[in-house]
Amino acid sequence: MIFPPQCLGCAASVTAAGDGTGSLCPGCWAETRFITGACCGRCGAPLPDDGHGQSTDEALTCDDCLAIARPWDSGRAALVYSGIGRQLVLMLKHGDRPDLAPTLAAWLARAAQPVISPDMIVAPVPLHLRRLLKRKYNQATLISTRLARSHGLEHRDDLLIRRTHTQMQDHRGVSDRFENLRGSMTVSAKRAQGIQGRPILLVDDVMTSGATLSVATQALLAAGSGPVFVAVLARAVKDD
Repeated sequence: MIFPPQCLGCAASVTAAGDGTGSLCPGCWAETRFITGACCGRCGAPLPDDGHGQSTDEALTCDDCLAIARPWDSGRAALVYSGIGRQLVLMLKHGDRPDLAPTLAAWLARAAQPVISPDMIVAPVPLHLRRLLKRKYNQATLISTRLARSHGLEHRDDLLIRRTHTQMQDHRGVSDRFENLRGSMTVSAKRAQGIQGRPILLVDDVMTSGATLSVATQALLAAGSGPVFVAVLARAVKDD
């Protein structure tokens, strides 16, 4: 009521925003790569298409998912991790900007629609307690809470536990990322019975190699869950 709406990316006025919702100005909208066309059915990475809209063919697979085994069934991403998309993710994750979560979660809720099922449990990728205390919140939880609410799904923010405080993944190779996270997550004992045979939607902010999502998926499957699906706000791709 006091301040005019501002662009999430640059704080300019967004009375005529490029996305029609008042969240991005036209300039930032142009620098944000939403994944709306053909995409990899396993991770949501954008793929070349014929310009006729988003493909529903789950057989489409990117090079990364052909080379690296994915324990989950399928996945979707809302943005490419570049430009304003990368800026927004970093602001949410490291810039103390939880106010960005409602808009970012709405984008992901739309992108994740193809993998949603009625009996699904939504769960965020967890942070270790030490990192959570330092950051003050888990950005994946801020997104997953709203995504679950928008689809009317059960949300369990305590389903997975990060039992070891691993080193940051930045600047590590693919094999090092997987080794760094090996055995780092488990399913909460008090929640294990409630996931037997039920589909799970894992939510995270960024997917790079997929190591974090793989470890989390393996923990869920070992605990007896049904098929696991993934939804990430941003997908890092090689050409960016």
